[in-house]
Amino acid sequence: MSNQSESSRRSRKGAMQPTLNDVAREAGVSSITVSRYFNSPDSVREATRLKVEAAIEKVGYVRNLIAGSLASATSRVIPVIVPSLSNVVFIDVIKGLQEEFEAHGYQLLLGKTDYDLARETQLIRTFLGWSAAGLVVTGLRHDEATRQILEHWNQPIVEIMELGEGLDLNVGMDHVAAGRAMTEHLLACGYRTIHFAGAELDRDYRAAMRYAGHRAALAAAGIEEAPLLDLPVRQQMTSGAQALERIRESHPDCDAIHFANDDMACGAILAAARLGVRIPEDIAIAGFNGLPIGEHVTPRLTTIVSPREQIGRVAARKLLARINGEPVGELSHDLGFTLRVGDST
Repeated sequence: MSNQSESSRRSRKGAMQPTLNDVAREAGVSSITVSRYFNSPDSVREATRLKVEAAIEKVGYVRNLIAGSLASATSRVIPVIVPSLSNVVFIDVIKGLQEEFEAHGYQLLLGKTDYDLARETQLIRTFLGWSAAGLVVTGLRHDEATRQILEHWNQPIVEIMELGEGLDLNVGMDHVAAGRAMTEHLLACGYRTIHFAGAELDRDYRAAMRYAGHRAALAAAGIEEAPLLDLPVRQQMTSGAQALERIRESHPDCDAIHFANDDMACGAILAAARLGVRIPEDIAIAGFNGLPIGEHVTPRLTTIVSPREQIGRVAARKLLARINGEPVGELSHDLGFTLRVGDST
């Protein structure tokens, strides 16, 4: 048994790997057509694509991406750097990116920073060593080392989630406007003592922008700003529950809480019954992101819906256009947001 296994291993090691030419022969097409299938699948007719796919499976061909990058100076790999892989917000963005990239023969390489700019620099140094065709990075704020690297890198870059003057292209939404729109809604509903609740605003720049919008709305209305509720952990329901408890104890005059995200807001709604708080009669609750859970809590959450998957799709299309030397349209692409009014305000 062991001799047979050893012989089998030697046989596999000595065997020739299937080549692109083997695929072409099996499919009955030229090697140029097979190459086009990998590099520009949209340019190959569907019937031909199906023949090539069947041939790839039959001969067991695996494309050598490194060899391809050596020949062209760039690979078919596009790194995508996000703050978190556990946050559904970024999962939705990644879905949009991945589907667009794979449809055009590119592979996505993922990295997460945990909201750490130094970690972002480390990832960029590593990923660009793969002769990446382009780069997707979250936000417009980077440390000086990252800026130095990217300003001297000659491949396309898309910064996602935010808008403004960036390194190359950016696709996202106006977070200041979103924060302002939600607080204006709360003011229109008659609420006057409105606390903003968030966590680590010194690192979560987009939440900090929404807080700035919240403050601007209060100032424009001539309403005194209530103290910020600085919570220990972002994106957790327990933080929302803690916020509601703290408000009831230290700010009994509060009539609305504007949360930095839906997770916290839903945590507060779920804790309300235990705390004897009626929503919205005693305190109104508002969130951000438009996550599915907000539609399933009682009362249904009022929130700002962010275009997460669409951000990924548009960012990918712009990056691919830049890679192919095609027009990209506006450099800063605002996809907007939607105020979805539920029963919590």
